[in-house]
Parts: sequence; structure tokens; C-alpha cells
Amino acid sequence: MGGVRITGSGPLCTEFEVTNRGGEAFTYTITFTHLSPSGQAMWVSKQTVADVAPGRTVSGTVAPSASPSPRLTEQHLPGAVPGGASASASADGGRVRITKVRSVPSKEASVESGVCPPSGTRVYADEGDAAMGLRAVGLHLENCGSGTVHLNGYPELQVIDEEHRPVGSVQILHGGNAVSTGTGTDDPPGPVTLAPGEHAYAGLVWRNTVESGTAESVNAPYLRVRAKAGADPVTVIPELDLGTTGRLAVGAWKKDDTRGATPTSTPGIPR
Repeated sequence: MGGVRITGSGPLCTEFEVTNRGGEAFTYTITFTHLSPSGQAMWVSKQTVADVAPGRTVSGTVAPSASPSPRLTEQHLPGAVPGGASASASADGGRVRITKVRSVPSKEASVESGVCPPSGTRVYADEGDAAMGLRAVGLHLENCGSGTVHLNGYPELQVIDEEHRPVGSVQILHGGNAVSTGTGTDDPPGPVTLAPGEHAYAGLVWRNTVESGTAESVNAPYLRVRAKAGADPVTVIPELDLGTTGRLAVGAWKKDDTRGATPTSTPGIPR
């Protein structure tokens, strides 16, 4: 599945491989579903495999319970393509199944922590919220550099499909009221100044309504984000199920004064 396969399993862990068949380095996010011996889904875990070079195969492990990032080793196999790829394996009486694979160019990979990118900012998306067909996801920006960051306006967005192709049929609208009222993403843009360590956020809002006799549904996992014109792009994975609406609304950047406390919801977007 997506260049990822399970290669073995045991009572302590399940082994997997990631092969990059593309022409540039990719960072992979792999979702594993852990099943009981009877086949019931028990829990889901994710593993991130960063910066897999073209033609390389990287191996890792996932424990039979939620675990941190895998211990990775690189198999120096240029152009290797796994044969007999498997999407599931038995482990400790149950099973582990690969249920989703997402990949983004490593130079555009979103990071929430760790080494600050050369741009001096980190851009990432939260888990979001969904209710009655209305979706809300927060985009977050952290000034992790040593200078001051100035924002004034809306993030620049490009919807990207599962094959990493731009989706030109989606309208990017400014202000959440283009999709629904009361989302907290309707304030007009204004200047935002971030000192080192400070944060900003902008809300994404869409509906997954599907109407018969209209255009095909749009399901695009990726969103390429530029914090402002000319900024380095960052690709996040909000899993955009836009239905047949063809619309994605984004709010203007706002300063996030809630950081430092544990957030209970997406800022500006009621749950």
C-alpha cells in the first residue's frame, strides 16, 4: 500500500518497510489499525518515517500497542521495490493492518516540534473537528526563529490529491461564513506580529455534502500552505472530504494567545 508493506510480526512488534519509488525525498505518515484475535479494531497508531530518499527502502517497527516513532534502519537498496507486499500481519494473537499511507515531499513536510526550519517558522494542522457534515481544522504557525514574523491576510492554499496533483476545481474562499456561520473564522484580516516563540492560527472550514447529479466528490488528503505570498510551502494532511461542494473556506491569520495552556478545542472554531 503506497510503497509500504508489513514484512514480519511477533509478540513484541510488527516489522514494516517503506520504499520510495518517486524521484525526490518523501516523508511518510502510516496509519496502523490494531485488531483483536476476532478481527475487531482495538486502536489506531501512526508512525512517521521522515526523509526517505528516492529509491531507498527504510524499515521500522510498530509495537502491539501505541508507541513512539519507529526505530529506523536504512537498507541501501537503490530502486528496490518490495515483492509480495502485505498490508497486514498477525501479532501477539491479533493482527496489525496498514489502513492509510500518506506521503509529502520532505522539503515541504510539516513539523510541530524539533529543529526549526530555515524559514524560521513552523506551520502545521491540528486534528480538527467534524459535526453534522461541517468540518473545521486549525492551521497553526509558530515563530521558532530569532527574528520577528509579520502576517497580514490569509494563508495561500492549494488543494492536492492523493497522487500529489493540484485540484483546480476547488474554490478557496476567504472567511468561514462562505461555508457556515458561527465558525469564528470571519474576522477581517489585520496585522499580526509574532515575536520568537509566539503563535498564530487560521481556521479551515468546509462541508462534505454530496448532491446527486452534480460534479464528482472531491477527496484530497493534502493541502499546500504558504503563510503569505512568497513564503516557503508546507504540505499538511487535513484529509479534505469536500463532497460535491467544491469549496474550502479559510480565515485570516490571528495571534494565538492561548498557547502555553493546554487547548481544549481548535482556536476560533467551536466544537
